[in-house]
Amino acid sequence: MLETLERETGGPVRASLVWMHGLGADAEDFAELPELLGLGPGVRCVLPRAPVRPVTLNGGVPMRAWFDILGLGPGFPEDEAGIRASAREIEALLERERARGSTRLAVGGFSQGGALALHVGVRAAQPLAGVVGLSTWLPLGERAAAEITAEGRASPVWMGHGTADEIVRLEWAERSRDRLLALGCDVTWRTYPIGHTVAAEELSELGTWLAGRFRGTRSPGC
Repeated sequence: MLETLERETGGPVRASLVWMHGLGADAEDFAELPELLGLGPGVRCVLPRAPVRPVTLNGGVPMRAWFDILGLGPGFPEDEAGIRASAREIEALLERERARGSTRLAVGGFSQGGALALHVGVRAAQPLAGVVGLSTWLPLGERAAAEITAEGRASPVWMGHGTADEIVRLEWAERSRDRLLALGCDVTWRTYPIGHTVAAEELSELGTWLAGRFRGTRSPGC
């Protein structure tokens, strides 16, 4: 099982958020996530660390990565084996959280981590309280129609993206959003005047949405 960093918000844990970092980053980058999201008591944030592997896009330099990236944008081949292997690791963490007593689970991430979260979410074996993708895209999108589960379709999605993102272009994320909508997913979509990063306003809005999902309700305006 993946090495993880865990943060709890206090009190008996009733909900868990499994959150994946981006390419070349580390779980420590999101160590303050519970505070940044403003999550109330009873939540455990599980922050796994991706394995170190060579990344073709970056000249084969080894770094923490959920899967290899051969190129950015539509038209480049995808590392299907790597995506599916990492997805199994995240699914194992979700199962562990269920076994530990969490009754509401969410999965999310930033950039490459968000791509993995969307992949796992649409193929969920049990409904998730939320699926979050920040500054990201849906990998293996052409396979999603054949592989989406009823449970995945029932898991609400929140996507946030920067209008000035120079790494994962806005139109790529919009294409993924539209694909999810076409599959029947409930998608909340937000954009912010930022690049390939996370904004305080974005985290605040996401935190409100997640808190509602963990309570089993919709947040106002979402």
